[in-house]
Amino acid sequence: MKYLCLVYLEPANWSAVPDHECANCGQELQDAGKLLSAEPLHPVATAKTVRVRGGKASVTDGPFAETKEHLAGFYLIEAADMEEATQIASRIPPAREGTIEVRPVRQLQP
Repeated sequence: MKYLCLVYLEPANWSAVPDHECANCGQELQDAGKLLSAEPLHPVATAKTVRVRGGKASVTDGPFAETKEHLAGFYLIEAADMEEATQIASRIPPAREGTIEVRPVRQLQP
């Protein structure tokens, strides 16, 4: 089953984990056949939020929600179950500085 591990960090901790640690973690997960994709994100100041209401698009600067921690990146993994997924998430380096949210990926119904 696929799980999305969302990495959240406070802006002050955005660079607390060196890129090479995250890259090494990704390579280890890939070598183990567990990593499907992973990408870091630019800070929320670069974000735009898009909403469509009544057929009209509205675009605003920044993230949708004002929160203490911001979405910093993701790891899309393959795991047997939630227990294995959370165990893998605990090895993602930014977990030391922020939060990793683990969510099962839902298949769309045709």
